[in-house]
Amino acid sequence: MMNKCNTKAAGQARSSIRLAAQLLPAIGLGLVLAIATASASAQRVLLDRIVALVDEGVVLQSELDLRMMEIQQNAARANRPLPEPEQFRKEVLDSLVIENLQMQLAERVSIRFTDDEINRILGTMAENNNLSFDEYLNVLNEAGVYLQTREQVRQQMTMQELQRGMVNRRIQITEQEIDNFLNSEMGREVMAPDYLVEHILIPVGGEEPAASKQSKLRYAADLVARVKEGENFGQVRATARQAAVFEVGGTEFGWRKAEQLPTLFREVVEGMSIGDVEGPIEAGNGFHLIQLANKAGGAEQMVAQTNFRHIMLTPNEIRDEQQTEDAIRELRQKIVDGEDFASLARQNSDDDTSVVAGGDMDWINEGQLPLDMESVIDALEIGKLSEPFRSETGWHIVEVLERRVSDLSTIYTRNQAASALRNRKYDLELQNWLIEIREEAFVEFIE
Repeated sequence: MMNKCNTKAAGQARSSIRLAAQLLPAIGLGLVLAIATASASAQRVLLDRIVALVDEGVVLQSELDLRMMEIQQNAARANRPLPEPEQFRKEVLDSLVIENLQMQLAERVSIRFTDDEINRILGTMAENNNLSFDEYLNVLNEAGVYLQTREQVRQQMTMQELQRGMVNRRIQITEQEIDNFLNSEMGREVMAPDYLVEHILIPVGGEEPAASKQSKLRYAADLVARVKEGENFGQVRATARQAAVFEVGGTEFGWRKAEQLPTLFREVVEGMSIGDVEGPIEAGNGFHLIQLANKAGGAEQMVAQTNFRHIMLTPNEIRDEQQTEDAIRELRQKIVDGEDFASLARQNSDDDTSVVAGGDMDWINEGQLPLDMESVIDALEIGKLSEPFRSETGWHIVEVLERRVSDLSTIYTRNQAASALRNRKYDLELQNWLIEIREEAFVEFIE
């Protein structure tokens, strides 16, 4: 018997969506082989039937049975309770309906992933299971779930791409929201940098004679001098412990915000640059030496930038690899002989992003270019023309026009704040969007 499904109340839809998010098998990078094997063994030979009509698609009984079995296996493994059988079946079926709707939408907007892209994900999954790519495929094939796993990966990637596109366009971040966030306690905490601090302690007892304390102070100062002269901080700590001239301790702080560090170090660390060493710092328990090993985040962003222009030629149907190299060398010689770089770029370059500007790429931040191209540009003197070189995009000749270091702190800070605000809004907006597409869809459950 067919019962037409009326529009669900928002609360019921949210419940189904939450269950789907909690119970759907993880087909991302952490896929566990045991789940796939269990899924395969759970399949039964039966005459399939339709259990739900979903706009232009359907949900099959076999899909429902397989998904319920996967969730039950996961729940048993995690010792997690499940709803009562009738409610469990209903909510799993609702989650399959929502997935089906998303896949239909993805098809309409032409979201597709190639076999190579799927293989890259499978390769990462193989690494996570300490297997080579071929070994991983063999295991999936032996379990009889190779094709099923590929399809699950493809579906998960497709839905994630669809969700990013559909949900992000619904999220608006205003300048006032960014200002409010940056001025809030949460904003200051999120934007504060993280520090990785190395530490050495030369302990001093409370009743220790002054002469002994002075000897330890001189020893601590010698250790600092060794680091400043170029020795590795960790190696200095290790050799000091082995030498056992004095007791040598230290704390593994790991990555911490400044306010999470001991008060003794907090202000010192905030004024340090990566690689700096400070000490001896005297405290009640002894003499401390610290080094700022690394720093991440924070508002200060001084970025090296390069302004260069280039001509790029790519092999094509009428010009093979050798002919392309010959052509770029000929263009370089014309520039050396006095012809205008910009004019030749406009007439010949295959780089659509810079051809109108005569090959000028404007200011490019360090790290934004492919490594093979950036290494050539970094080694090039200002005003000098490079030799022809090959990158993954084609053959190039490059001239560096200018270099500078720019303070992008304000831009970076506001972009980071906008990203944090977007992340906070994303889950709620995703849930709202899933509710909307579910309520707008034509769905019939078939008993």
